[in-house]
Amino acid sequence: MPEILIQDIDVALTMDDQRSQLSAVDLRIRDGIIAEIGSGLTTEGERISGKGCVVTPGLVNTHHHLYQNLTRAVPGAQDALLFGWLKRLYPIWSAFTPDDIHVSAQLGLAELAFSGCTLTSDHLYLYPNGSRLEDTIEAAGDIGLRFQPTRGAMSIGESAGGLPPDSLVEEERAILDDMIRVVDRFHDPAEGSMCRVALAPCSPFSVSRELMRDSALLARDKGVMLHTHLAENDEDIAYSLAQFGCRPGQYAEDLGWTGPDVWHAHCVKLDAEEIDLFARTRTGVAHCPCSNCRLGSGIAPLRAMRDARVPVGLGVDGSASNDMASLISEARQAMLLQRVAQGADAMSAYEALEIATRGGAEVLGWPDVGQLVVGKRADIAIWDVTGVASSGSWDPAALLLAGPAQVKHLFVEGRQIIRDSNLVTMDLPGLLERHQKATTRLMQLA
Repeated sequence: MPEILIQDIDVALTMDDQRSQLSAVDLRIRDGIIAEIGSGLTTEGERISGKGCVVTPGLVNTHHHLYQNLTRAVPGAQDALLFGWLKRLYPIWSAFTPDDIHVSAQLGLAELAFSGCTLTSDHLYLYPNGSRLEDTIEAAGDIGLRFQPTRGAMSIGESAGGLPPDSLVEEERAILDDMIRVVDRFHDPAEGSMCRVALAPCSPFSVSRELMRDSALLARDKGVMLHTHLAENDEDIAYSLAQFGCRPGQYAEDLGWTGPDVWHAHCVKLDAEEIDLFARTRTGVAHCPCSNCRLGSGIAPLRAMRDARVPVGLGVDGSASNDMASLISEARQAMLLQRVAQGADAMSAYEALEIATRGGAEVLGWPDVGQLVVGKRADIAIWDVTGVASSGSWDPAALLLAGPAQVKHLFVEGRQIIRDSNLVTMDLPGLLERHQKATTRLMQLA
């Protein structure tokens, strides 16, 4: 891999232990890692200008449902609460094919890349018509993003008192067998890995206690992480109290779902005791502010979680509940909501960006990304702050207050994914055409 030198960077936000901001520096990429940061560096390799730019670590997305990119703004689901929203969409998702899952993931990953994302998780919990986890894994390889797919599952259908239709649930023995298959085949724990698999039963209202427990035991045996939805809204809390006789945090702890190898999505309704539990056990949270707003779930206690030192990252959630997947916009929304709830000094632009980079890397268990530090992987976002969005800004580093919505350049493992605001790993017009054909087919079937 040729050496790359990013020269004359206006500001580099390192997210290192000292949270350093460097001015007028160069950054050298060699063999997929950050090899050197300093002034006056030279190279015989490729040169990328950082003049007029802010450089950050690549952003990290801790929760997504990439398959949902084919079902944005669906009538009947646009204004529904969580459970009604799911009821409207489950029948449409039942018609998905493996090709649908693949093309939806490709477009979702491309959209993330434009917003500065270099590492994303994905929660795929339904497998209609022969779909498999590798449909998304192959899509990540096509786009070039670092990927943490999760083998999700639903096992309790309507006939057994669950929410999803019976056609979308699987037998629990088959689920566990496929979890073993995908971990053995695709999980790479090595430094610089491009794919690490996690296990992710969908939610407490779509799987049994036994599957939650057995998934936790299997994950620990295999050395992989665990993920699910938890405490998303008031309906979620009421279901937990009625069905399990306890709040979601207690349910998670009872079944082995706390610890540094676990992260939960949403957690909008965590109470003080649950926040303390997550802090003590180092259990992670994927905060999804835009989706929480879209579904009317509420404002998550992000400030309280951060103050208690709960590991928190950002998630865009699925495109059927967010309608877009811009991680830089998600960070801005996270900042603004905390200010709405607790005042203008509740969260700075810099802290929200830290959650979107280093915070997400910590939640997903990738200590080798999320920072611009020598020896870390070269996952780097370059933001042009000479355009309209930043014009008049006195602080170019305050990207979330006045900054671009898309990156100029993006590198993953030292490979360029976005160059001069263009995707270079795939034919984007062709991808958009295939994606629209898949959407049209599903609309005709609905």
